[in-house]
Amino acid sequence: MVAVIKPGHSMHRIFNYNENKIKEGVAECIGAENFPLNADEMSLKIKLGYLLKRTDLRKDVERKNVHISLNFDPSETHLSREKLMNIAKVYMQKLGFGEQPYLVYQHHDAGHPHIHIVTTNIKSNGNRIDLHHLGIRKSEPARKEIEKMFGLVIADAHAKREAFRLKPVDVRKVQYGRTETKRAITNVLDAVLHKYHYTGLPELNAVLKQYNVMADRGSEDSRIFKGGGLVYRILDEDGKPIGVPIKASDFYNQPTLKKLEEKYAPNDAKRQPHKARIKNEIDRLFIGKTPNLDELVKQLERKGIYVALRQNDAGLIYGITYVDHQTKCVFNGSALGKQYSAKAIQERCLPQDVLRQDLLSQPPAKQGIGLQPKAIAAAETKVNENAFQPTPNSKESEGILDALMQPEHTSDYVPRQLKKKARKKKKRKNISNNQ
Repeated sequence: MVAVIKPGHSMHRIFNYNENKIKEGVAECIGAENFPLNADEMSLKIKLGYLLKRTDLRKDVERKNVHISLNFDPSETHLSREKLMNIAKVYMQKLGFGEQPYLVYQHHDAGHPHIHIVTTNIKSNGNRIDLHHLGIRKSEPARKEIEKMFGLVIADAHAKREAFRLKPVDVRKVQYGRTETKRAITNVLDAVLHKYHYTGLPELNAVLKQYNVMADRGSEDSRIFKGGGLVYRILDEDGKPIGVPIKASDFYNQPTLKKLEEKYAPNDAKRQPHKARIKNEIDRLFIGKTPNLDELVKQLERKGIYVALRQNDAGLIYGITYVDHQTKCVFNGSALGKQYSAKAIQERCLPQDVLRQDLLSQPPAKQGIGLQPKAIAAAETKVNENAFQPTPNSKESEGILDALMQPEHTSDYVPRQLKKKARKKKKRKNISNNQ
């Protein structure tokens, strides 16, 4: 079992999130503890009003609304409503919320069984329950006891992998209505936005696209882009947007562009210590060999590093992003250094003989002023200078390359200026002799 505790500012938002899930047909309220009536006997107004009446006792407290989710292993689909309510009661008692009013919702919109609990930390006498380090102090010990008490799958046994592995959205199963699309995207956003360290929308999309989801600002002349808006879309198997786009502000956590941008600077600081791991893994693959680009991508994936290549319509690669699923860090190639950019990686993946051929296929550079090898000087005196076209396999090309590799000064070459000077001295000598 995995427990997540989120203090909040708005009871309305937490309450409406769960009640809207019921309207969408993907959740149900299975219990209400310490309320005057049972859950099925109360209207929405009564449930919300009772919680608000309690929070109004302390208007000076900023975060007094608590949203808890208890997540179970995907194999535990057999858990009944009664057992889930018993687990919730034991957990809330050990957390120190046993006497607090709380609502329990069972959700059916994810790949694993889970329940949500809505409550407040304000007691009936106006005192508040301390939320500082509540997870470490009370939630973790309670989780371990409950796992043994109810025979649940122990979360610690999955410490070396994600407790609930996120899977890409299955576009074949999603019916492209608003509800289904929103539910599928929400599952991906909940698993990615707060776990990965990205510093821009392209880096975030490098992660999201692996799960068939994309954050989209629209074209530069669109109303969404100009207004600083953001929508989320589902992608098909070809990476093309399909279905109904959902505004960022429509999601519970409101992953708007402004909120994402607030994460960029902190994320950059968090990812810096993990930069060396990606660079070392890339450099290690080039020791003693030259892998092609496909081999490089496959080898890095075995190390938990996904390589996202950005291509234009002509298929040319113009960008590269590295997603390290082990450290949850995302880096654009240039952020690691020039030699890890898209252009540099493609050049490093080319065999040396190909680079040699590329060098030979280039037209001869214009000669500058100064001392030049005789071979080059002789080549320049040919009648048709532009007719020379070196080929990779010709002996003539090899001769030119060898000549380029020779030192610039040769022993049998005398500059024209020195020759003139020598003749002048000799003439003056003859004149002096005649006199």
